[in-house]
Amino acid sequence: MTKFSVGFTRDFLNEAGQLAYGDIGLGLLDQSPLLTYRFLEHYTELVTPDEIADLDAIVLIYPYVKPETFARGAERLAFVGRCGVGYDRIDVEACTAADVALLNAPQAMRLPTASASLTLMLVLSKRLMELDRLTRQGRWDLRGEVQGFELHGRTLGIIGLGHTGSGLVELVAPFGMRALAYSPHAELEQARRLGVELVSLEALLRESDFVCLQCRLTDETRGLIGARELALMKPTAYLINMARGPVVDHAALVAALAERRIAGAGLDVFYAEPLPADDPITRLDNVVLSPHWLTGTRDAFLYAGRTNCAAMLRAAQGELPENIVNPHVVKRPGFQAKLARYRSWGTGEPPTHQD
Repeated sequence: MTKFSVGFTRDFLNEAGQLAYGDIGLGLLDQSPLLTYRFLEHYTELVTPDEIADLDAIVLIYPYVKPETFARGAERLAFVGRCGVGYDRIDVEACTAADVALLNAPQAMRLPTASASLTLMLVLSKRLMELDRLTRQGRWDLRGEVQGFELHGRTLGIIGLGHTGSGLVELVAPFGMRALAYSPHAELEQARRLGVELVSLEALLRESDFVCLQCRLTDETRGLIGARELALMKPTAYLINMARGPVVDHAALVAALAERRIAGAGLDVFYAEPLPADDPITRLDNVVLSPHWLTGTRDAFLYAGRTNCAAMLRAAQGELPENIVNPHVVKRPGFQAKLARYRSWGTGEPPTHQD
């Protein structure tokens, strides 16, 4: 019997060839007689046709997927699974044109991303970096000069009220913060239910003590926060970026931080990744930096991995998985033919003409 074949990119493994991030739900796949899987032999920045020629699906963490991924020889592929939420490294239009459905795991990073934002807010408000330095230097005599503040009564401004943005609102509820949101696609009823006031971007920047970026990187959000927007923020305010680096003008942010025009920042994402070691932002003392990994918990990878594995089980039966990013692909004859093929593999019957 022909089996549905899934490939996992090599970045799921460490140098010893073992799972780098713990359990990702492979036990689900081991139980299916309809499916087989393997890890790609080499890690490459770009998924290439020769890597996927014998695959029906690929699950990835970091590699790019571009039009050249679907060059001649990759016609069999039907699904690309992203082990996470963001898919800015994946060309969605190229996937659709190749009759390939792109899947992600939007709920997997909801709590990890929201809690990461809250972590940065607490680290900054408690001035933990400075207290850490004093302790290491043995300068307890100077601790009275370092006083933080409580989140209670402060204003939280969230840009992007999707899964992670709404999750952050729920997490900060016990702190008694006023919550503002700029989210053009948010529904008024959702905001009311969360206790969030929908405002303009300008109003949010002017009034917030913490500006938290929780939005996706799109043509509309690229460069959303530049010199003009940073100038609107209060000098006592902090910027938290858990979205994507290009949402912020990096040079403008460095200048605002260096000149103390805003109080500080917490950043998990950058304009270039890895962030160059000599970037001027690494020399500033009012910013907390994390290498795009503050959400990288074992729990997050387990949830995202299981979400993708469950999707592959459905696909292997010729059923539509959940979390399809490019839903328009579903009606394309080429994609429907692939689904019909998988159904026939499971039943042993040839696909019908209408499929």
